[in-house]
Amino acid sequence: MREVTLKIPEEKLEFYLELFEQLGLETEFEFQIPEEHKEIVRERIRNSKPEDLIPWEEARKTLKFKT
Repeated sequence: MREVTLKIPEEKLEFYLELFEQLGLETEFEFQIPEEHKEIVRERIRNSKPEDLIPWEEARKTLKFKT
C-alpha cells in the first residue's frame, strides 16, 4: 500500500476527512507540540492560583465552537 501526504487548507479539512471515511481510507494525524510551547504551559500551571481557576463545564459555556 502507498502512503500519501497531503497539505489541505484548514477550511477544507472536514470535507476531506468525510471523503476519506466514505472511501474507507485510513487517516492519521501527527500533532507535534514544540517543547518550548509545553514549557510555557507548565510555567503557567506553576504560577496559577486555584482561586482564579474555573471548572471546564463553566468555561465551556462561554466558548463559541464552530459547527
